Amino acid sequence: MADPDVLLARAREAREPAYAPYSRFGVGAALEADDGSIHIGCNVENASYPLGVCAERHAVAAAVVAGHRRFRTLALSFAGPDPMPPCGGCRQVLAEFGLDIRVIAEGGGGARAEWSLGDLLPVPFLLHGRERS
Repeated sequence: MADPDVLLARAREAREPAYAPYSRFGVGAALEADDGSIHIGCNVENASYPLGVCAERHAVAAAVVAGHRRFRTLALSFAGPDPMPPCGGCRQVLAEFGLDIRVIAEGGGGARAEWSLGDLLPVPFLLHGRERS
């Protein structure tokens, strides 16, 4: 399992190019796959708000394109002072790949928080017959 400091550093790097002209709230994500590879993403806003992409989903898409389906840890870096968990939509997307994903978040002021995805989304919507991890 990757060092949380390494993952958070990658998330901070990913936050730098975030496109957030409307919220002015950049977010970076670093997602560790089960083989130890790290996939990053940042938020990309759009004038038509529903068309924007969260950093978490951007990282998931990058990992899936690289052939990964199992994840260990998601690290998030926020421009604001406080660490926050992923939004509800990102929690649901992550749940497709396992509820045992560790989520670490860091605010711009350096404060950290940690959760398991299962704690953040205790009753996910999953297709009938799909195993929960």
